[in-house]
Amino acid sequence: MRICAVTCVKNEGPFLLEWVAYNRLLGVTDFLFYSNDCDDGTDALLDALAPVGVLHLQNPAQGRNYQMEALKDAARQQVVTGADWVWVADVDEFLNVRAGDHTIPALIDACGDPQAISVSFQFFANGGVTTFEDAPVIAQFCRSHNPDLWCDQSAIEVKTLVRRDFPLQYFGAHRPFFRKSLPAAKHPRWTDGSGRAAPTPFLTADRPRRMRKFPAAGARRFATLNHYALRALDSYLVKTERGDVNREGRIFDESYWQERNDTAWEDRSILRMLPALAEGIAELRALPGVARLHDLSVQAHRAKIGMLRAQPQVAARAAHLAALPALPPGEAELMARLGLAEDAA
Repeated sequence: MRICAVTCVKNEGPFLLEWVAYNRLLGVTDFLFYSNDCDDGTDALLDALAPVGVLHLQNPAQGRNYQMEALKDAARQQVVTGADWVWVADVDEFLNVRAGDHTIPALIDACGDPQAISVSFQFFANGGVTTFEDAPVIAQFCRSHNPDLWCDQSAIEVKTLVRRDFPLQYFGAHRPFFRKSLPAAKHPRWTDGSGRAAPTPFLTADRPRRMRKFPAAGARRFATLNHYALRALDSYLVKTERGDVNREGRIFDESYWQERNDTAWEDRSILRMLPALAEGIAELRALPGVARLHDLSVQAHRAKIGMLRAQPQVAARAAHLAALPALPPGEAELMARLGLAEDAA
């Protein structure tokens, strides 16, 4: 089975080896990376990973929607057209498969081999971690929102695995799309992370506000998508200075931080992958030039952190973010109304 992961990156050098090694454990065989004006060595490190199936291209985007233009280009690349399955995700997102041997083929089998599988986000909080460490992200952050609700919503966004025979019109960042004129009898078989049929309004993208999310309750029996959008506060400062890799003008403001820094739930299930992940990272570091390039990217990341923290306004902002309440507005009230107590996943 050929599984191709497609992603866009900008200055993600310190986090690349973990993401590539982790996805190889899941069964990903090929990677298509689009880089955007990197100055931390990300592009050189990606090139050095070519021996393990990493194809690195400069993002051809000319407009403001970097990711969508990259995905349009990706749909024409042989590594994508020749894949049995395509997985579009970001480098801070880790597919946490609960089924079988915790691989993508096991997830596909558990869901009944549909043409698409949409897995719900689970946002992992910063949890008071201030200092960047050159260590696996999945080991550092184990607190998240209750996975059945986020902020004051019980519908949560998804990312989607797409099978080769999906009647594709175009790839979206969160889900693929098929033509509105496609007869209902030819609609793809599409499930959530529990193998349940995707809701019809989601399937047909009839509701703009629900075209990339659906009810999360009961949707993660076989998989959830761990999203480490904040990481350590140090790295978050670099992220805000860098800007969004996927679209122009997006602001990582106070609400972005507070909405994702929800520590209501503990989920340590992904830690089962750590022993194999350590071996996978060591294997990548043994490739010619990779260890050196990774270490240089870490140095660049730390230098950027030092430069930012030396600025009084950035230091003040960091202190303000660290002092914000953990639960975002509205969530505590919704949890009480739904009878959802804090618990472990």
